[in-house]
Amino acid sequence: MGRITFITGGARSGKSTYAENLAKESGKEITYVATSIAFDEGMKNRIKKHQQQRPREWATIEKYCDFHEVVDTKEYQQSQILLVDCITVMICNLMMDSGLDFDNCSPEEVDKLEKQVIAEVEGLLLLSEEKELIIVSNELGMGLVPAYKMGSYYRDIAGRINQLIASKADHVFLVVSGLQIKLK
Repeated sequence: MGRITFITGGARSGKSTYAENLAKESGKEITYVATSIAFDEGMKNRIKKHQQQRPREWATIEKYCDFHEVVDTKEYQQSQILLVDCITVMICNLMMDSGLDFDNCSPEEVDKLEKQVIAEVEGLLLLSEEKELIIVSNELGMGLVPAYKMGSYYRDIAGRINQLIASKADHVFLVVSGLQIKLK
């Protein structure tokens, strides 16, 4: 069974760079699992910067759900490590896919959505049975309480998902200002 390394921290904290350096230093075959969708110019620019930052020889899978589908891809089969960046972007995509009106939906609808997110994350974690995983996620719980409902739901779901991943991980790191603190 593969090892799970979980890396969390604030936005622009250096967590992706740290994850990429861990992967590079391993000397193993890497597949980068990109969870972002290029929905506007700002995101297109962020994606471009991430692409330029990582080694060209790394394979890439663009996916934020249905992770069981990747096992038949050559990128998955040829890799030893899957670097997944980023869980909070994945959660945002799943929330947007849900079609919920977060200002008017019921708590039960949000609970159902969270169960779907948990199922996706558990599907991702199952890949550790064959591959080593390096998973990146934002730590959202250290800032201001969001003023709008979707933001509050997003923060709460992301916090619980991060706890789930951390509980399953072999190693957990917090990255702040480019510095890493080993938590587990």
